[in-house]
Amino acid sequence: MTTDNKYTSIFQSALEASRALNRVDSAAVNGLLSDVADSIESNIGALLEANVFDLARMDESDPKYDRLKLTDSRLRDIAADMRSVAALPSPLGVTLAEWSRPNGMTIRKVTVPFGVIGIIYEARPNVTFDVFSLCLKAGSACLLKGGSDARDTNARAVELLRAAVARHGIDPNVVTLLPAEHEATGALLAATGYVDLIIPRGGKRLIEYVRDNSRVPVIETGAGVCHTYLHESGLTSHARDIVFNAKTRRPSVCNTLDTLVIDRSRLCDLPEIAAPLAEKQVVIYADREAYKALEGHYPLIEHAAEDDFGKEWLDYKMSVKAVSGIEAAIDFINLNGSRHSEAIVAEDGDAIDRFVKEVDAACVYANVSTAFTDGGQFGFGAEIGISTQKLHARGPMALPEITTYKYIITGHGQTRW
Repeated sequence: MTTDNKYTSIFQSALEASRALNRVDSAAVNGLLSDVADSIESNIGALLEANVFDLARMDESDPKYDRLKLTDSRLRDIAADMRSVAALPSPLGVTLAEWSRPNGMTIRKVTVPFGVIGIIYEARPNVTFDVFSLCLKAGSACLLKGGSDARDTNARAVELLRAAVARHGIDPNVVTLLPAEHEATGALLAATGYVDLIIPRGGKRLIEYVRDNSRVPVIETGAGVCHTYLHESGLTSHARDIVFNAKTRRPSVCNTLDTLVIDRSRLCDLPEIAAPLAEKQVVIYADREAYKALEGHYPLIEHAAEDDFGKEWLDYKMSVKAVSGIEAAIDFINLNGSRHSEAIVAEDGDAIDRFVKEVDAACVYANVSTAFTDGGQFGFGAEIGISTQKLHARGPMALPEITTYKYIITGHGQTRW
């Protein structure tokens, strides 16, 4: 276990609370989650008041500002998501496989909680509620390490959560907000023996830091560098609508379009595809050929630099790259993407089949906006993050992805010599 420090008692309390959760039935958990949803709606004013203090410390032009901001509507959506999680079947105690051996013993592979899950995240107060609901439903305690940008909002949110947990007779240490200081991150990353899993949610630098410094197993929820490829067979109307939606719906989130990859044969359609983006004042960083196609037709264009490809913009900005054929498009996306979400706009079935097979990403779309990479949109109720790795979990992670399993072996006195 970790050496003694001021966090040891916090980690020990979370560990004990997680073990006690094994004795709480699913009906009690669902009742608690429904109560929390009601508490969110009845405390909207207090949560927004705390959020104002955080917003006042951040420049409105910062791409993180939209992630940090709570509204009446967003809080009601969070409450609705919590009720959705409560309504889902329990992911625990599910028999994944069962078989008998010739000696008469029976082996069952059964889902169980991880135990204690640590979440390190930036200015996203909605994560506080999502993580709590999913971890509780999956039988795990959660240790939350939010960024200093959201310290007032997170503190008020966790105060509300712990009060609801206590009302239901459950140990409040099933959810703990660690101090915003950097020292807490280091302690969490070293908490072997107390913490079973760490999930970072944030930008590339945060994720790489956690991955490179953690002694506790990590699931990477990577940055979202997302592409949409317009194949020579794609419909212009589909491309126009998909690009506009994927770029402008919420540019600060990880499933947002960063680069349009366009077949050279379709450059003549680029002005029509880009036209709606001007309404949102999207700046386009175009390569030489795309710039030539847009010049005089689109008001906000810049010449793209090499590092404008493979960039997660998190803003009303994007790049455009012209390629010759689907092979070049796939190579470009695999080189510059982050294995998050990629899309093709095409009517050619062979092209679609090749794209979805060869593009290396957690979510691959055909004629659909990448904005749908979201646990709620996938029918999971909520999500704890989007995994871009291939071990254990990939894509939107919900209840099944934050459980593990054990083998339960039963018999009638069998021995082995």
